[in-house]
Amino acid sequence: MHVLVTGGAGFIGSNFVHLLLNETDYEVTTLDALTYAGSIENLDGTLDADRHEFVEGDIRDVDLVSDLVSDAEVVVNFAAESHVDRSIDGAEPFVSTNVQGTQVLLDAALNADVDRFIQISTDEVYGEIAEGTFSEDDRLNPRNPYSATKAGADLLARSYQTTHGLPVTVTRSSNNFGPRQHPEKLIPKFLTNAAQGESLPVYGDGTNVREWIYVEDNCRALLTVVEEGKAGEVYNVGSGIEKQNIEVTKAIIQAVGASEDLIEFVEDRAGHDQRYALDTTKIEALGWEPQWSFEEGLDATVEYYLG
Repeated sequence: MHVLVTGGAGFIGSNFVHLLLNETDYEVTTLDALTYAGSIENLDGTLDADRHEFVEGDIRDVDLVSDLVSDAEVVVNFAAESHVDRSIDGAEPFVSTNVQGTQVLLDAALNADVDRFIQISTDEVYGEIAEGTFSEDDRLNPRNPYSATKAGADLLARSYQTTHGLPVTVTRSSNNFGPRQHPEKLIPKFLTNAAQGESLPVYGDGTNVREWIYVEDNCRALLTVVEEGKAGEVYNVGSGIEKQNIEVTKAIIQAVGASEDLIEFVEDRAGHDQRYALDTTKIEALGWEPQWSFEEGLDATVEYYLG
């Protein structure tokens, strides 16, 4: 099987490429524009593999995308602008890449008659939830430009399933952490700051709750969806591990032996969702379950960033 991975030099995408090459016999083509969030270094150890081809390019490039998709049986779309703070500062690149880029991929996949199109999404499309968990059938209620564009891409992809019969599957995961994540994200940013004795800026009072999943667990879930998932379905991917941001911050401080005096509470982010949590019954029915505890994942992440 030949898999095209878009955004495959980014955080989750590159971990997925490594997993495919290490644990399957699939041929893999990685497409990435190598913007600030993607790095060729994330693919170290894969670039010379016989089953892997890396192509630098943009998912909005119709001719390039059409050519690459025509050789693939499965398309897995990670390509996206993904940082909430950046989307608040300016939404245009998020609309262009996350929605229009997905449309280009969907059209190419339809023309090439691919076997499966996997759209990678996020729990943030549901908005916040005070109690309980979101199921895949819950209403989408995104509350920032990033999550709104991801929700738009979800709906567009699913419309191609309904309208054209394109075999689309959507996955929505909770907060990922682990190796190869861009240092603007909370855990790698706080790890490096704490190790250097720099301040740890915590939004609001730090009580916002996120569900954390180690990136390898998410990648294994995605492989399960590629191999066992059903077209037309949405699958939530989460760990059940919920932590307040201040708890994560203190765990990082402890992991690197820093002082809690580094914590600096700052003005809260606009539209900051209080809590996310996912019901993962559907994907667990496919035989997947998370393997990593938060503590194990954090230890591995510390080792990656700090050696």
